[in-house]
Amino acid sequence: MTIRANFAVGDFERIVGARLKYGTDLIEGIEAICEANQITSATIVSCFGSFQKCGFVYLIPADSSKIGVAYNEMIVKEGPIEFLHGTGVICQREGKYATHFHGSMCDQYGAVFGGHFIKGENPVITVDLVLAEVKGMEFHRKHDEETGAIQFYPIEKGSKFSRSIEE
Repeated sequence: MTIRANFAVGDFERIVGARLKYGTDLIEGIEAICEANQITSATIVSCFGSFQKCGFVYLIPADSSKIGVAYNEMIVKEGPIEFLHGTGVICQREGKYATHFHGSMCDQYGAVFGGHFIKGENPVITVDLVLAEVKGMEFHRKHDEETGAIQFYPIEKGSKFSRSIEE
């Protein structure tokens, strides 16, 4: 079996607990909290609540893709939506926030679904969240030649590249 990975090593810095209020977009709210606290790289420790509606995508087969998959067209589900669990990383891309966030939800009939959340498409009823700032490393999102898509690149402070494993 081949093992390949990019990684960086750091520590947690501050922990921020917050509640996003009615009408706030999930990702825009998380990024505003980070900006207010001068946080550029963090991870979501806990995140759940409810949405007025949600917009998300998920992977589908795609022969035209370098790796055989691509995201579908955005799906919008009207609420109320129960937001069961979300997780993600707050990253930077060209000096701006590029939060990568996935979650699971269920509709008013109990049907469960989920995927990759689209910024600006998830106004909350309320969301409770805890995020942890990282120190000693930075989280970036940038184009990856191998996949042809934007990917996660953790880099230790003072370095230009991630550490890697290629076995």
